[in-house]
Amino acid sequence: MTQTILVVDDERKLREMIRIYLEQEGYRAVEAGNGREALFVARHEKPDLIILDLMMPEMGGFEFIRAYGREAETPIIVLTAKVEDGDKILGLELGADDYVTKPFNVRELMARVRAVLRRVQKSQIEPDVLRAADIVLDRKRATVTVAEQPVELTRSEFELLAALMAAPGQVFGRLDLLDRMAGDAYEGYERTIDVHVRNLRTKIEVDPKHPTYIETVYGLGYRFAEPRRVRS
Repeated sequence: MTQTILVVDDERKLREMIRIYLEQEGYRAVEAGNGREALFVARHEKPDLIILDLMMPEMGGFEFIRAYGREAETPIIVLTAKVEDGDKILGLELGADDYVTKPFNVRELMARVRAVLRRVQKSQIEPDVLRAADIVLDRKRATVTVAEQPVELTRSEFELLAALMAAPGQVFGRLDLLDRMAGDAYEGYERTIDVHVRNLRTKIEVDPKHPTYIETVYGLGYRFAEPRRVRS
């Protein structure tokens, strides 16, 4: 079945270029020129992935993520001309799965599209429910509970936690985790894992500064604590 990708950008020529490359890759592409139009198209087309510019008239990318994120969990790749880390971090915190800074290499964007879709497909064949320590992650219901209390996570945080919980005690490097979350990793993007880990810890740990679930293995990466290492 052909996958549909929504391209949202106020630059018509850029949208058309991305659409042409997507169609060459075998995807079906639909377009929108701003966030408000994108909401209408997304609700009608139910895209498998959204490529989203941040700076647009009428409704920008951040506003779109906030609005559509309440309706669906569609993966999003953010396009941004901004270079400030704060904008990238905000996008990730709102639920974006990846970002590409303008100007960008279209082939890299296509690789990221394949990677994010591959990650979503992979999650569909993994166990629906993961249990480790006193955390229960349910893929089918898209829920997480910690000590029987519900916790709201972004899609990226959810996938990161799932990757770690699936193998307690195993150390994952940043690039490995990025690959498990979004497929092909690129130099310079691996530090986004640190952002996701920090955000995740604030939501599941009693004391994020002294985590007992997600441990840092200095010089190597992260791991989910083995049962004997988690607080009772």
